[in-house]
Amino acid sequence: MASSDNYNARHLSVLEGLEAVRKRPGMYIGSTDSRGLMHCLWEIIDNSVDEALGGFGQAIGVVLHADGSVEVQDDGRGIPVDVEPKTGLSGLEVVFTKLHAGGKFGGGSYSASGGLHGVGASVVNALSARLDVEVDRGGKTYGMQFRRGEPGKFTDKGRKKADATFTPHESATPPEIIGKAKRGVTGTRIRYWADDHIFTPDAKFSYEDLQNRARQTSFLVPGLRITLRDERGLPGTPGAEGPHEEIFQHDGGISEFVDYLSSDSPVTDIWRFQGSGSFHEKVPVIDNNGRSHIEDVQRVCEVDVALRWGIGYDTSLRTFVNIIATPKGGTHSAGFEQALLKSFRKNVEANARKLKFGQKDKLEKDDVLAGLTAVLTVRLAEPQFEGQTKEILGTPQVRQIVSKVVEKALNERLGSTKRAEKAEASTLLEKVVNEMKSRVSARMHKETQRRKTALESSTLPTKLLDCRSKEVGKSELFIVEGDSALGTARLARSSEYQALLPIRGKILNVQKASISDMLSNAECAAMIQVIGAGSGRSFDIEQARYGKIILMTDADVDGAHIRTLLLTLFYRYMRPMIEHGRVYAAVPPLHRIEVINPGSKQNEVVYTYSESEMNKLLAQLERDGRRYKEPIQRYKGLGEMDADQLAETTMDPRHRMLRRVGIDHAQAAEEVFDLLMGSDVAPRKKFIIDGADDLERERIDV
Repeated sequence: MASSDNYNARHLSVLEGLEAVRKRPGMYIGSTDSRGLMHCLWEIIDNSVDEALGGFGQAIGVVLHADGSVEVQDDGRGIPVDVEPKTGLSGLEVVFTKLHAGGKFGGGSYSASGGLHGVGASVVNALSARLDVEVDRGGKTYGMQFRRGEPGKFTDKGRKKADATFTPHESATPPEIIGKAKRGVTGTRIRYWADDHIFTPDAKFSYEDLQNRARQTSFLVPGLRITLRDERGLPGTPGAEGPHEEIFQHDGGISEFVDYLSSDSPVTDIWRFQGSGSFHEKVPVIDNNGRSHIEDVQRVCEVDVALRWGIGYDTSLRTFVNIIATPKGGTHSAGFEQALLKSFRKNVEANARKLKFGQKDKLEKDDVLAGLTAVLTVRLAEPQFEGQTKEILGTPQVRQIVSKVVEKALNERLGSTKRAEKAEASTLLEKVVNEMKSRVSARMHKETQRRKTALESSTLPTKLLDCRSKEVGKSELFIVEGDSALGTARLARSSEYQALLPIRGKILNVQKASISDMLSNAECAAMIQVIGAGSGRSFDIEQARYGKIILMTDADVDGAHIRTLLLTLFYRYMRPMIEHGRVYAAVPPLHRIEVINPGSKQNEVVYTYSESEMNKLLAQLERDGRRYKEPIQRYKGLGEMDADQLAETTMDPRHRMLRRVGIDHAQAAEEVFDLLMGSDVAPRKKFIIDGADDLERERIDV
């Protein structure tokens, strides 16, 4: 605000609307932390994206400056600088000082855009300690400066600063001509410093969020080039060691976006559905005399969907309105899900006999959404959002339009008579029915599982050696490889809090198997039943019967293979156990070295866990002149240890070493397993050929 000495009517006319923004910023940007700070940046970037979406620009640049400011530049048409007749102000000043003003009202400039509330640039301006804008139009470069929404002039020279001396304009002042622009060059450059009186001290621009948004936008606007540059040098960011720059450009559309988002093996190819519908909407219109009246306007809603199903159960649905993300959905996502469920119910019932679908069976939404990756975009003029943050689409007519477009296209695809499409549809319908059966089966498992001993209930596998303690936090379940290791582990464990569950060799490869195949596999079903928290979507970590799950396999190639299979099972069907840090891998030793002590002193036993560790120890003993018994014992399996050795090295909490499995480790294990044993052969062949020259015979465990 201006000081009391020069506070006049001019300031009132400009700030009356923006003052409300400064008093209640949460109404406009959601919050005043990092999330709100990023929302301001999205408002500016979205204006540039709307220009590109309308075909008026091909490049956007975003720079995070070291002084805390951010700059957004584009090669669009440039904000108009001529006088707006109603206010007598330049178009540039109107855009940055008036709420609900801009090119997105009246329908003349944008047929569909993201910034429909018309408060974006003005709200960012109001919440900025300083904002500088430059516009290239008609061979000239125009400039204008603002402080907390108020137009004026900063007197700094050279490096720009937010706290430089500022002189407000006393009357309507046209933008200043600050230079020349090349013929045919147009565009807008906006640099602003967020007001630290408004935003919390820890509010910072997130480069990761900016990176994700830029990548997302480049998918949604094919051909648009977005350049990000981070000059802040913040620790933990890609630009920590110096300026970091990335360019995002994708010439494909949302089909490529779905391919990027997909992580599991495919059940279907990527399907693309497009269509449109129209509806009538009553909107208030203000005539030239300032009077408001209601008009009936016809709107057109364009729908574009790309989707594919994979073998997993996770759902990734991204929805957009005029390329603005709606993370909380709205009428368009409701129409999409309604169409999916209606279409699948119709097609499953039509193939009930083939799919073994009973009359009492009923598909639910989760059965259809399992394994789905989809991007849904709708484009329409003046959509209704719930709130300025635009996270939920509220236009009610969109629901039915999206539903009709998707249902019609999906019915055609699922009912196709073409050989390839028919086979794909059949596989998908089987997957959906299996999801339904697995959901029912998992619910029944969950209802019957209780924390009981083997004497109280026969529902738990007989091969489980349970512990006596019912305190979940202290209990541990060891998943043991083979019966021979089980015999030793049985003697080595503390039966008070350590339970044992043996598995016979290598379990099912769940990377390629369906959920029903996984549940019907004895080893997989036993683990899910013993842990007692369900699987997949129905998994409830609060029901888990053990505080720690410890994978105890042999220290050889087969043991590593089994551990990878087990991790893949946990990652795909019991992921919360990994996310909460409750899955561990035991680390059994590879060697037992008995160091000879002189005289009657008892020999010392040392365990090593790798070849390099053993060689290092032997070299140290040789330097110290100490001897050891030969041959050195090499453990090929857990069954070769006696109970005392297994307890001391692997099971006793006082001496053992455990490796906690993180979500990144499990994801990496699944990716490696998908490469080595997935259904896609080409990447595996390439991996084998590329690595053949580096393989040493000695590294193969025989």
